[in-house]
Amino acid sequence: MKKICLLLALLACPSAAAQTEVLIELDTGRSMEAGEGRVAVKQKAILTLPAAPTDTALLLFRGNPGYMLVQSLQDKRRNLGWVANAEMVLLQAGIALVQMDCPTDQWGDSPRPPATKCLTDYRKSAQHADDVRKVMAWLKANHGINRHFILGHSIGTVSSRWLSISLGKDEVAGIIHSATINSAAPKGLLLDIIGNLSYEFPRRAAGMPMLHVHNEQDACRATPYNAVRGYAKDNLVTVRGGIAEGDPCGVGHLHSHQGREEPVMKAIVKWIKTGQVDAVIGE
Repeated sequence: MKKICLLLALLACPSAAAQTEVLIELDTGRSMEAGEGRVAVKQKAILTLPAAPTDTALLLFRGNPGYMLVQSLQDKRRNLGWVANAEMVLLQAGIALVQMDCPTDQWGDSPRPPATKCLTDYRKSAQHADDVRKVMAWLKANHGINRHFILGHSIGTVSSRWLSISLGKDEVAGIIHSATINSAAPKGLLLDIIGNLSYEFPRRAAGMPMLHVHNEQDACRATPYNAVRGYAKDNLVTVRGGIAEGDPCGVGHLHSHQGREEPVMKAIVKWIKTGQVDAVIGE
């Protein structure tokens, strides 16, 4: 039986006074060794609800290292990445945000990169898809949210792409891939992160509604724009301009839409609501 820990908090921001945050903690049915015994493996997430009731949520799989290590609602901000500067665009459009953690048996030792757990072996597994299904079922049962979209950014696109293969169109309304990791011949840690995904996707994801978002000058070597342009066709939002400062593969720079966060989120919201694709945004 699922055990659910639920915490509610009103945001301090006056413009979002009715906005609600919820800590979700679901029992996966698995256990792991911890200290002198075994403990339940939990799937955690942080839900942020808009002011008015909604039936739509965006499930966010964050960038590097890919896991959130959620203990409380205080962990929300540090796990938002580029979405921190565009969250209100999503909420004001009446769409809930769900920040998805990796299950506790896939947690690395530190919230800092590089990733040490929750790599391709888990993300491509049926177990991962089932863990996500548990969250979506909880959202429907507890908040009436039955339209689920998935957004993966950077390393999070390993999840979003495998889920586009392992979940059905009757389970998710659409999937967005942002700054997608691609490599025809991955080695070392990159191989552990993506495995053979570049071969399997998009070949095995035919029919799933998808949107790709990528800055055409993304300077991160693991996320080349041209690779995405080659298969995304008319489902690509090309981001132009931005602020090219910071780690080229980090939470800033063009890789993470720095300086273009709000236009990117507006394009995502437009696609969620209408199915229309803004081919180019920015300069």
